[in-house]
Amino acid sequence: MPQQKIASPSRRFNSRVPVTDEVWVCWHSNGRDDISRVLDMSLGGLFVKTPALRKIGTATKLEFLVSEGQIRADGIVRHVAPGHGFGLKFTAVTDADRPRLAALVRRLRR
Repeated sequence: MPQQKIASPSRRFNSRVPVTDEVWVCWHSNGRDDISRVLDMSLGGLFVKTPALRKIGTATKLEFLVSEGQIRADGIVRHVAPGHGFGLKFTAVTDADRPRLAALVRRLRR
């Protein structure tokens, strides 16, 4: 009998939502500022489309300016897809920005 592979459970606490609206994020990492399109996101993190890759574990400052208002967060690179972009896990969101982040994710889920 062939051996079956067992799927490992996702380590994500929040499911990602594909971003169909134009959502962009300004990010700062290792002395470089850039602006990238967000491809998917959740309350726990996001994936940005960019040719400017970062190493896994790189700390990044993020700033969104969306209809919900300004949202600032700190993140860490958790996944890299060369030629496509990278995924970030949020490590800190200010108490003032957390409700706006939740409102943005709710809007994107609709």
